[in-house]
Amino acid sequence: MIHLVYSKKAFLLFIWLISCFMIVSPGIAQKNSQKLPQSNNGWKPLEENYPLSQLADVIIPRSQWKPYPTVQQFDKYQNVPEEVKEFYIHQADSLLDVDWPRLPATLFLQFARSGNRSNYESFYFKRRRMLATLVLAELFQHKGRYTDQIINGIWAICEESFWGLPAHLSLQKAGPGLPDIQDPVVDLFAAQTAQDLAWTYYLLKPELDKVNPLISQRIVYETRKRIFKPYLEHTDWWYMGYGWREDPSDSNRPNNWDPWISSNVLSAALVLADDPNMRLKLIHKTMETMDNFVVPYPADGSSDEGPEYWGVAAGCVLDYLDLLKSASGGDIDYFNQPVIREMGQYIYKMNIAYPYYVNYGDADAIEEPDPGLLYRFGKAIDDPKLTRFAAFEYEKQSNHTVSSSLKRALPALINLPEIQAEQPSQPLIRDSWLPNIQVMTARSNEGSKQGFYLMAKGGTNGASHNHNDVGNYIVFYNGNPVLVDAGAMTYTKKTFSSHRYEIWDTQSRYHNLPDINGVMEHSGASFRATDVNYHQNDQEAFLQLNLATAYPDSAYVNKWVRKIILHRGKNVELSENYSLSKFDKPLVENFLTPCKPDISKEGKIILADENKTSSYQILYDEHQFEPSMEEVEIDDQRMTRNWGHRLYHVMLHSKNRSLQNDFNLRIVASDND
Repeated sequence: MIHLVYSKKAFLLFIWLISCFMIVSPGIAQKNSQKLPQSNNGWKPLEENYPLSQLADVIIPRSQWKPYPTVQQFDKYQNVPEEVKEFYIHQADSLLDVDWPRLPATLFLQFARSGNRSNYESFYFKRRRMLATLVLAELFQHKGRYTDQIINGIWAICEESFWGLPAHLSLQKAGPGLPDIQDPVVDLFAAQTAQDLAWTYYLLKPELDKVNPLISQRIVYETRKRIFKPYLEHTDWWYMGYGWREDPSDSNRPNNWDPWISSNVLSAALVLADDPNMRLKLIHKTMETMDNFVVPYPADGSSDEGPEYWGVAAGCVLDYLDLLKSASGGDIDYFNQPVIREMGQYIYKMNIAYPYYVNYGDADAIEEPDPGLLYRFGKAIDDPKLTRFAAFEYEKQSNHTVSSSLKRALPALINLPEIQAEQPSQPLIRDSWLPNIQVMTARSNEGSKQGFYLMAKGGTNGASHNHNDVGNYIVFYNGNPVLVDAGAMTYTKKTFSSHRYEIWDTQSRYHNLPDINGVMEHSGASFRATDVNYHQNDQEAFLQLNLATAYPDSAYVNKWVRKIILHRGKNVELSENYSLSKFDKPLVENFLTPCKPDISKEGKIILADENKTSSYQILYDEHQFEPSMEEVEIDDQRMTRNWGHRLYHVMLHSKNRSLQNDFNLRIVASDND
């Protein structure tokens, strides 16, 4: 019916197009018309290829779109591995008599009052995990055992004043504190809540309606009020990327919020938007915001936010394109775009050896990427390395479950038999170079974790989730950490405030970087590496760069040329060549390690791993340097997961007061000097 009406009656089409612009203010409509800057990565803008006036001809009507079997077709899920079904049924059984966690106003206020965001978030996310678990268990059994508790969860979530997090209330005009229900805003988790409720509606609507049709109606009503209307009315929310259109610079380029929210709004719109006009407007608006993310995305597929954010950045682009392809009956297929392929491969380029990944900025060193997402990405871009990597991660991740996000759980359940049948392997590629963020990785031999592994980076100190880490490097040996990046601690109000760089883990001093005249690197896009040179061959791989411009004028540094070299099968070498305009304080070379240091022997720092099964040495000229060390105690749960309860900060203090100097350090293994 929709296709016939909109394709044949020009008058109705004209009236409908006029109405498309009535839903936004004149100012917003003007911003929406801002021309999309040209892409450097080959991306063909969705909004241009599929204008709003033509979407009705390609998008399947809501009543006809059936992407997954519903609870009434629960037999279609019988191929799901028994251990997975049993896990969710067992978990759901334990939730049958559990009260849904309370979210009182005083708990919400803790972020504004003390900066704590964890207390509220723990109960908030527990609600959503409970709902997803109960829905999946009902999907597997279809006995109605979990229906009442699912309804309790739906009702509890629908009665929340805000579906997002206290930390994200800067989007509302009233600012942080309590949510203003007269000014609904769409943050990451408001949009994610909408998609969870949407898929709950899609899967279980007939069963919910048997109890009371008002349950399903409530989901539609709340989503329209909280998500659809404000999302269409705004272009001023920074994450949408319209500011980048007006000023296409790196600092304005949208981060992971854009695809994360766009993909979740699209999910909810496809399932819940009962007004066909609004549904199409929402779809096209998400096309605009997704273009704002992908058009300026690096052609090399790199993320300045690190592998930790791959699943909610590149992974959400995959979610989005999957949904569009399905909702258009295959007509909108963007998986042949080169930048999408590079986005997918980025995650295994950053894989050191299980469970470690290259980390910079706020990213963690230990990651467990979603195997279902890895597999879908591998299939979408026809990359066997990625599909086999998915099987490897699934095998390693002991709980053998799927994502707690229903948007990802449903395709994962369908793909699990294929994932289990795939040959598991880690790619362990020998070399990678990402010129946009100036990150290199290198290992001694392709396909092996044996020997030294090096990551070194240039870039800027104006990245998303930035740490002041231009010129930093990390070193592993046989898959074990030697010199590391601490990553980030649990987020608080301070993390994303003007006091961010008071936190020790964001400072260059607690990276493998020098203090120059007692001064650390500064934050901001203007503090960056220059004269960057990357090279690799069968014998070595190196990154050479000038760090001088990463430091403020108070460092009095004219030139600081750093060269970090992996000599394959041998060692890692650090070479420094500098020129100062003034000597104020001795140079300090900083190292961060999880290995306990012994600095008692001149000319070498011995690093023993926790189990004392391996040791490494930092070899230096004792005539030029004097060592010291401090223990960095860790009591933060997030960082403890990566490094235990301590790291060690080792310092080499220069004895040389010359304004010009050069020196070399070597990192060797006890069994391979």
